[in-house]
Amino acid sequence: MHPQRPNSHRLRHGRSSEPGRGYLVTTVVHQRKPLFKDWQLGRLLVAELRLAHERRDVNSLAWVVMPDHLHWLVQLEKAQLSDLMQRIKSRSTLSINRAMGRKGALWQNGFHDKAIRDNQDLQPCARYIIANPLRAGLVDRIGDYPLWDTLWL
Repeated sequence: MHPQRPNSHRLRHGRSSEPGRGYLVTTVVHQRKPLFKDWQLGRLLVAELRLAHERRDVNSLAWVVMPDHLHWLVQLEKAQLSDLMQRIKSRSTLSINRAMGRKGALWQNGFHDKAIRDNQDLQPCARYIIANPLRAGLVDRIGDYPLWDTLWL
């Protein structure tokens, strides 16, 4: 157990990976540093999300890269949720650290996930995700924010 995050061990409690099920996944940059204010770094993360979709590990339904975290709505296909997130975080750490000329942790340990019970809830969840930059006051129109996408356009 990490002293700064005393309940992080609870993130895994009850986690499952069910093919075809929708999951809302959130992961946070180490020490909440707003690395993705640099949109070019955010695009390196986006490349990893797209690769997971192209490999058919997941059906990527919606995502938004915020300055210090990622929200991603997926339907699992071939991948297990924990394996998927380990791969995304590891590969993005390598490419982003290389671009920044640095070493070390990029992401906080673990991630938060929420299984979506009813596939009818996927589209409202996607709308909620992509509205994050608006709610955070980063832009006045979602079209002005460069680091988001959704299947429902």
